Amino acid sequence: MTQVSPPAEAATRITGRAVSEQRSLSAGVTEVVLDSGDTVVVKRGHARNAIPAEAAGLRWLGEPGAVRVPEVRGHDEEWLVTDLVGGGRPTHHAAERLGRGLAALHEAGAPTFGAAPPDGPVDAWIGLAPMENTPGEDWPRWYAEYRVLPYVRRAVDEGTLTADEAAVIERACARLPEVAEPPARLHGDLWNGNVLWGPVEASLIDPAAHGGHRETDLAMLQLFGCPLLDRVLGAYQEVAPLADGWTDRIGAHQLFPLLVHTVLFGRSYAGQAVAAAKAVGR
Repeated sequence: MTQVSPPAEAATRITGRAVSEQRSLSAGVTEVVLDSGDTVVVKRGHARNAIPAEAAGLRWLGEPGAVRVPEVRGHDEEWLVTDLVGGGRPTHHAAERLGRGLAALHEAGAPTFGAAPPDGPVDAWIGLAPMENTPGEDWPRWYAEYRVLPYVRRAVDEGTLTADEAAVIERACARLPEVAEPPARLHGDLWNGNVLWGPVEASLIDPAAHGGHRETDLAMLQLFGCPLLDRVLGAYQEVAPLADGWTDRIGAHQLFPLLVHTVLFGRSYAGQAVAAAKAVGR
């Protein structure tokens, strides 16, 4: 008897369809062709709440119809099945559509800073790092408490950030900018690897969705490089102009992803985090 692989078994159990083909895309992610002819992606969660958080995030991001995200076919506590969204080369049209879509997504809003997606867990994840979705009304205080300092403490405990470096970042938390913005509906992990380009539109995958400051998504998109970023930002500004001085605040918003990377990947990111902290409030 042929042994059914765990991803195939999960796909059949969740969708009710047999699997005719499968191909591993990466550790924990498998492309599966169902006997209906549909192609889906089957993803295995790495820890408790990872799959429920991602499924809730995808549904919440897709609800306004502003950006394209994979449709959730179903999930359980361990496995997520979504439609396959294709990749390709970025085009000016797709970049401008992404900018307008992000503006509309952010304007769809969230109840509070730190709000989890509906039915999403408070104890969520950003990549392989834990992320707490605890609501707050004051952005600088909430951002420091739940998006910066938890990773500073962990990095110090694990020896990837020195006490002196941590002190620089902690001082930056006292200088975080006050900008009157309502809570936005964020993708939350919007680096270029989570943007799958196509000629007509881009698709967003692997969210760490929550309510936050809209500039955080845009700062993260800039952090590791994004094709045609000027087109994305230009189209965004046409729909929802950013507050004056937003480019001066990029470093403050990049503290979050840089510290997550410091925790996950080590000291190679610590220097960038400290440099971003030194620029806050200048």
